Amino acid sequence: MSSSDIFIGETIGTALLILLGGGVVAAVVLKGSKARNAGWLAITFGWGFAVLTAAYTTGPLSGAHLNPAVTLALALKKDGIDWSDVPIYWGGQLLGAMIGAALVWIAYYGHFHAHLTDKEIVGDTDTTATKAIEAREQGAGPVLGVFSTGPEIRVVWQNLATEIIGTFVLVIAILAQGLNDSGKGLGVVGALITSFVVVAVGLSLGGPTGYAINPARDLGPRIVHALLPLPNKGGSDWGYAWIPVVGPLVGAALAAGLYNVAFV
Repeated sequence: MSSSDIFIGETIGTALLILLGGGVVAAVVLKGSKARNAGWLAITFGWGFAVLTAAYTTGPLSGAHLNPAVTLALALKKDGIDWSDVPIYWGGQLLGAMIGAALVWIAYYGHFHAHLTDKEIVGDTDTTATKAIEAREQGAGPVLGVFSTGPEIRVVWQNLATEIIGTFVLVIAILAQGLNDSGKGLGVVGALITSFVVVAVGLSLGGPTGYAINPARDLGPRIVHALLPLPNKGGSDWGYAWIPVVGPLVGAALAAGLYNVAFV
């Protein structure tokens, strides 16, 4: 596949991933949404179906990595992709994640505004700040959660370990049985299986950090959150932002190492 196919495919695919994945979070948490309070199960299955949709749509173009950690693992595995293609994959994934996050903002524009201007949620000058706004100021509020992940209990080593473990599970599953004939991306069966792995990781390991398991999924939307003119949005929690980038990359590298030793 050409460099342009890779970049376009990853941009479109990751945009779809974030549009549908971030969209389900927005649907569950934002004021006025018909799906508000639908719960964690809706979010985990929403992200799984987002992976499935994006992978089926762009697999023929780029292999549908959709995740810098997956790209890293496929470069590290024996007979994997060329290292020269890695920056192209990563660039498309980051751009696509930002586009997807912006589309979520457009789709839920009125809901973001209603949520962030509701005095019962954010308080006002005459009231004590609620727990919601306190959490948002620390980077863990529901609006930031539409765009990026954050820990329920902030313990750096535990948060990092959770992202490493979750990504390891995802990537070893992809490497073991989710590749197309060329071994450079998700095939048809691999896309379906991977979507269920994402659901499983979310249900089992998503509680502590919100399971980024994908650097682009967290970093791109976090940048968009920082740039958007959202009232009372609070900070973008850049102090935590390195964990959902470094953790998944480490987990992917460990998975690729195990795959090279035990599976080939």
